[in-house]
Amino acid sequence: MILDEIDRHLLAELQSEGRITNVELASRVGLTAPPCLRRVRALEEAGIIRGYHAELDAAALSYTITVFAMVSLKSQAEESLKAFEEHMNTLPEVRECHMLNGEIDFMLKIVSHDLQSFQEFLTSKLTPAPNVASVKTSLVIRTHKNLPGVPIKGR
Repeated sequence: MILDEIDRHLLAELQSEGRITNVELASRVGLTAPPCLRRVRALEEAGIIRGYHAELDAAALSYTITVFAMVSLKSQAEESLKAFEEHMNTLPEVRECHMLNGEIDFMLKIVSHDLQSFQEFLTSKLTPAPNVASVKTSLVIRTHKNLPGVPIKGR
């Protein structure tokens, strides 16, 4: 799908404010409501818009600890990589799982209620996971920038 300036503007607005009404969105991008809705649906059908989410306050929900874990596996065979990824999908504390190039095989973003519950997660669920050779962790002290999505160019 080739994106024009209006499509990019739509994406930027929706990424910034996913709950915007179609009428308001149309107004912001200079369209009437029907063609705006058709364009948004086309972007959804093309898979460019994959979903809409609420941004939650982790601390308000008692998730006070965020940790990045660097995981090395014993084997990098494709079936071992897929098995690890599938196991990570079963762990709700793991919010992000990225396979990396280099010495570390995976980078995980993990949330936990407190240090004790993270330690329990680490020793009972992550370290003993199949094929895990080593885990190195770094506790987040503070987050300065945390933007969802991607930068939309061309507008």
